[in-house]
Amino acid sequence: MNTSSEMTAQELAETCARIMWDDDNASQELGMELLRVAPGEADIRMTVTKAMTNGHGNMHGGYLFTLADSAFAFACNTYNQVTVAQHCTITYVKPGALGDVLTARAREVSREGRSGIYDIRLTREDGTVIAEFRGHSRTINRTFLTE
Repeated sequence: MNTSSEMTAQELAETCARIMWDDDNASQELGMELLRVAPGEADIRMTVTKAMTNGHGNMHGGYLFTLADSAFAFACNTYNQVTVAQHCTITYVKPGALGDVLTARAREVSREGRSGIYDIRLTREDGTVIAEFRGHSRTINRTFLTE
């Protein structure tokens, strides 16, 4: 395998995502699919199951947050620097419903030093926005691959 310095930015992003995905039991057990990853970006899809609905018959907000948080994690870990969440907020726009197929699209807003800001939009298949999430990241002193 190539070292990180021999890879293109896209190859590095994909390799870091594979390494993370292999150990991401939470995302896998919830049925999430990693659709796409690129430097500072990630798209993840999940179908709302009965176990994810609340007493109003809507998707529980915690599962929406989890989907957004997973996309955030994959987007900010594309540079071979292990990165964790420092602060996150979510605004619920419309309720998710049983059977909805939701996509979380994470995009880097800024990345300076050890800090980053990422916006994640959660949508239904028809493009309806369900929630907006903003994550602030912090790198820690670890990498996925050797230099």
